[in-house]
Amino acid sequence: MAFRNRLHWVPVMLLVVPKRHISQAELWRDMGRVGEVAVSMGQRHCPNGFRIVSNFGFDAMQSQDHGHVHV
Repeated sequence: MAFRNRLHWVPVMLLVVPKRHISQAELWRDMGRVGEVAVSMGQRHCPNGFRIVSNFGFDAMQSQDHGHVHV
């Protein structure tokens, strides 16, 4: 699933998350559908270019323990 991030550091920031709870590492081991959704949302909302970012752990500023990617 994808939704707009409530933080407004950039004009468009989306979060893509799996429906079931998994860790960040588990998410990246099986990126599949999450990757497809992230790319699709990036292309739709930012047709001139976008980044897909993921933080792993507290020291990387990951604030939620649920696996997710930022678009």
